[in-house]
Amino acid sequence: MTDVSHLKPSFIATITARDGIKLAAAVYLPEDEGRYPTLFAASPYRFDNNAAPAMPIFLWRETGPIDYYLKHGYAFVHLDVRGTGRSEGDYRYMCEAEQRDLYDVIEWITRQDWSNGKVGGIGQSYYARMQWFMGIQNPPGLACIAPYDGNVDTYRSSAYTGGIPGAFPSTWYNSTTRCINQYPASGPSRLLEWDYVGAVKAHSTYDDFWKSRAAAENLDKIEVPVFSIGVWSKVDLHLNGNIVGFQRTKSPKKLLVFGSSSLFAAVADFSSEAFHETYLRPFYDHYLKGLETSYPSEPPVRYFVAGAETFRTAETWPPKEISYKPFYLRAGPTGSVSSLNDGALSEEKPGEGETSYDYPNPQWRAGVVGFDRNGRPDPVGHVLTFTSDELAQDVEIAGPIQLNLYASSSNTDTDFIVKISEQYPRDKGADPSAQPRNRVVTKGWLRASHRMIDRERSLPYAPWYLHLAPEPIEPGKVYHYEIAVMPTAYRLKKGSRIRVEIANGDSQLTEFVFQHEYTPNKVGRDTIHHDAQHPSHVMLPIVTCAD
Repeated sequence: MTDVSHLKPSFIATITARDGIKLAAAVYLPEDEGRYPTLFAASPYRFDNNAAPAMPIFLWRETGPIDYYLKHGYAFVHLDVRGTGRSEGDYRYMCEAEQRDLYDVIEWITRQDWSNGKVGGIGQSYYARMQWFMGIQNPPGLACIAPYDGNVDTYRSSAYTGGIPGAFPSTWYNSTTRCINQYPASGPSRLLEWDYVGAVKAHSTYDDFWKSRAAAENLDKIEVPVFSIGVWSKVDLHLNGNIVGFQRTKSPKKLLVFGSSSLFAAVADFSSEAFHETYLRPFYDHYLKGLETSYPSEPPVRYFVAGAETFRTAETWPPKEISYKPFYLRAGPTGSVSSLNDGALSEEKPGEGETSYDYPNPQWRAGVVGFDRNGRPDPVGHVLTFTSDELAQDVEIAGPIQLNLYASSSNTDTDFIVKISEQYPRDKGADPSAQPRNRVVTKGWLRASHRMIDRERSLPYAPWYLHLAPEPIEPGKVYHYEIAVMPTAYRLKKGSRIRVEIANGDSQLTEFVFQHEYTPNKVGRDTIHHDAQHPSHVMLPIVTCAD
């Protein structure tokens, strides 16, 4: 990892936006004078914090290695978005004025005597989201964007996943964005006074507040080449944005999805020079310098398959070499895991049966996670599980997943938080009281009242919800829910089991900062129906030609 604590800007520029607001940007230039292509990064994380080392403890250090690009003949401009850092104005989270500023700054860059007139977007997370908006506006001089790990719709990706309010907006704004503006590594303190968290609470449906801040609405307007880079482990926040961004963009595009083990690893990867040397600089060199590089010959889609520990290539996403197979929820027990029900998952259709659970469970402690008799966290002991037999051979999946769930509730609304896991065989000599080891492969979320689907924007096995006007459910009535489980690529090993977990909550112990709020109105009983008339099942994208 590169230590950039020594890095200082060549100068700090003041750029006047079209409405008169003065924006501040750190400009970094190569040592030799000349005209250079420029990489442009924008966020509320302020360029004064570039003095901090690029380590995962500082998750907001998401510009990539600035000095690396200076050494390879690029200028680098890092903008404090309006109302943050040293820029004037009021911060309003990716508002239309903030988006327009990107256009104005890119125009300013192309007029400078150190610029060759070509600009490329760079950066992770917030920086990536800004790149989507750069591309949508198509300012003169913008030549390409490479959004790494960046969603296209904050409502659907973190604020209200599946319509369920999440805890992330508060953590992100109060503990991160406000904090690092007030206590920067260098430069003046800045207090962000706007109540973003209150605004999130006030806009619980996908109204104009969110629509104006969603790049997903206008991705088809992007004209410049796009290199969309996602991370499977960022399923709670950014992953689907990179997938949807790739699918909806009509300009020249490619998709690359990594298997970084966590959000910390994803930041460490993007901070490393090796990552940029291998993946990103060939893209920038081609479109910003006109060089012949490896990028044009790369396939349209490259994705990592965890479990197989290899990359695969495809012409499209999802890959054409898949076929969907239903796995049905059935009554158990399987004897393979200790849970509320120990239900089964089978390729055979169910005959009759239903599974009910009361909530909140008295054994829940940290969200839905309880603790075993030895004090170890137990994420599945008090939730519903449906587990397959041991796999007779490896099974590889790649693509979006849909859970067709038939359920009823004692309430007028309820939540479904779904996880699909690989449950490993028990180790010989393992503590018989311990749960079998497992790995969460992917997740899905849906609030019952938000079940209405936008059929025009949905793709096969990838429902896109409207989130416009929640419709309460009738207590006791069975409804069919089409639950979008986020896309993935994974190889489940022979001897393991496929496990579906269902609850109406999750936990800070398992979701870190991405847990969902468990509110006092979530008291009642839900029933999962799995009989001939209500065949609840998950549709898995099975790769038909995996080696």
